[in-house]
Amino acid sequence: MSELALSVFAARTGAHLVLPPNGRSWRDHLRHFDAGRYAAELAARGLRFLPRSQFPSLLAAIHDPPPGLFLRGAADPAVLGRPAVAVVGARACSGYGASTARMLGRELAAAGLVVVSGLARGVDAEAHRGALDAGGTTVAVLGCGVDRDYPSAHRELAARIAAGRGLVVSEYAPGVDPAPWRFPARNRIIAGLCAATVVVEARSRSGALITADLALEEGREVFAVPGEIGSALSEGTNALLKLGASPLTSPDDVLMSYGLEAAEEPDRAGLLGLLPATADELVRRTGRATAEVSQALVELELAGRVVQHEGVYRVQ
Repeated sequence: MSELALSVFAARTGAHLVLPPNGRSWRDHLRHFDAGRYAAELAARGLRFLPRSQFPSLLAAIHDPPPGLFLRGAADPAVLGRPAVAVVGARACSGYGASTARMLGRELAAAGLVVVSGLARGVDAEAHRGALDAGGTTVAVLGCGVDRDYPSAHRELAARIAAGRGLVVSEYAPGVDPAPWRFPARNRIIAGLCAATVVVEARSRSGALITADLALEEGREVFAVPGEIGSALSEGTNALLKLGASPLTSPDDVLMSYGLEAAEEPDRAGLLGLLPATADELVRRTGRATAEVSQALVELELAGRVVQHEGVYRVQ
């Protein structure tokens, strides 16, 4: 029996978790499994399967690698072997956490790193969006079938990732429903793909802390964004800092560990030379669309290059 047949079958069924259907033995079931036909069915749906033998070295080295990964997206699977950083955190994050995650996703991706996260609400989604804002590469790891957009509110985000330079991946076959136990399991893949993990915000009992623990177990670096004393959303990150995680106060903290430098944030709409000014004044003076000017201002503000007070934008 080929490795592909064994790997695909294991991933389809959950391997060690699910018995073969109809009481048949593993050997009998595998004898009737046509891996080539199944691969063709996947391709017809825009999906692929990557067996464990083709994993990048970091993922292959973890304690419990999956039997394979299902992939959604046109990007080369070699993306999974590029230098990558996980950015994870609370689903119900604060506005500060959301803006920090998006900024980190954008600047780390702009510097050439692949941003890996879990497509969940809050920090995960913002990290993916930041990487996409920079025109960079991001990988979303699901805790359900690779064809599922979970949560459904992130269908468009998943489509942007798959249509761009990134991938949506899962160890679970198409059609597998999300289940609570599958999300902690998928966190080992998020941590396993990366040499470093960044936790932006996390409560004391948080899935992001599971990812950080898994990263530490594999000898990978963990960064935590310091949080406000007394905030429940900072309990997890501050606890990580007490345990020896590296404090993150700038994207440079991560980039230095990879030997990289931050990419200069482009002034896409040519606004810096026109400041101070309100958004309406900038629209009139540049002749650009309101939406384009607003987006450029948001990017510049998140990058720390401009500051806004009472509607007036100034160079930081």
